[in-house]
Amino acid sequence: MRTILLVERRHWWWLWSRCPGIGAARMGDLEALGKAHEVSLAELWTWPEERLRKVLFWPTALFKDLGLHRSKWGTCPSVDVPEDVLMPVDLLWPEGLRALKRPPLALFWQGRQELLGCLGARRAVAIVGTRRPSNHGLRVAEALGRALALAGWPVISGLAEGIDAAAHRGCLEGGGAPVGVLGTPLQKVYPRQNEGLQALVAAQGLLVTEQPRETLVKRGCFAARNRLLVALAKAVVVVECPERSGALITARRAIEQQCQLLVVPGDARRWSALGSNALLLDQASPLLSPEALVKQLGTGPLAVHSPSVAFDLSGSRSSSRAGQHGDTALLQAIGDGASLEDLMTGLNLSSARLTEQLLQLELKGVVVAEPGLHWRLA
Repeated sequence: MRTILLVERRHWWWLWSRCPGIGAARMGDLEALGKAHEVSLAELWTWPEERLRKVLFWPTALFKDLGLHRSKWGTCPSVDVPEDVLMPVDLLWPEGLRALKRPPLALFWQGRQELLGCLGARRAVAIVGTRRPSNHGLRVAEALGRALALAGWPVISGLAEGIDAAAHRGCLEGGGAPVGVLGTPLQKVYPRQNEGLQALVAAQGLLVTEQPRETLVKRGCFAARNRLLVALAKAVVVVECPERSGALITARRAIEQQCQLLVVPGDARRWSALGSNALLLDQASPLLSPEALVKQLGTGPLAVHSPSVAFDLSGSRSSSRAGQHGDTALLQAIGDGASLEDLMTGLNLSSARLTEQLLQLELKGVVVAEPGLHWRLA
């Protein structure tokens, strides 16, 4: 019986929330109205517009949109809710999202469903920073991602280039569970050069976004996802960022939401560390090493997996740089440089298989990814 009720609640939440102009606040209005009158969202669907107008002080234009929406679906609508959507009525909905001033209507996800439980309990660590980091910042982000993975902590980032991507590469190297919080729908990749990385994160970890498939991506979408990063994390680590950076938005959200904020001190003379260094004067704690972070957090919620490429916390590699397990043909095809399309044609391999092989080679330091889905030998 409980399962049937949950399915019905999902059905009606999804249907109401798909109406243009109805966001989280107005869904809250509907739930409050239903509670006050002891009726469900299904029953509210059948209320005449005049009755709704008397109790919901919504704009006239919204009632017009609602009328069209209800007319489209009819009085007894049959709607298939996508399997990749998580809603506030679901048992796995992260509690941290409920405390947001503007919570998402839904989360769309791809990957390992069990990781949603870690996010719901805020048993993950977010690593953020600039898209244009120093080599030191990249090495630190990779080492942090790897150390957290080996300790069993899911690693959250926004899957941007720079620090975000480095943290996830480190997590993958450590055999861990990366979690990408996207500012785009699941079906889109930004930046494009992260296509292979995003595919691996989906395969080994989890992708989540509040943006449905039909969203026209704008700059504000990326700023909005920062609040989700914080709401899903136990701690936020800022590795390196300048004075004007999206990572500072994430840091402010962490302070507002009373989430632990740690900052890796940077070169005081380097522009890319001016913003993160300034955070050390405002409610942020310094983080001096990956070992210190793991010691502070303790064991993570996931069992430690043995990585295919072994690393220690200092970043030394135990695998050979040379291509292995069938990589020779791919390395020969790359030569002085090649695009993904060239490699697909020359080797007769799928995009998914190629990008996975290329990323593994990139993690080993054998090849270098360049803008426009091009690779060259390191």
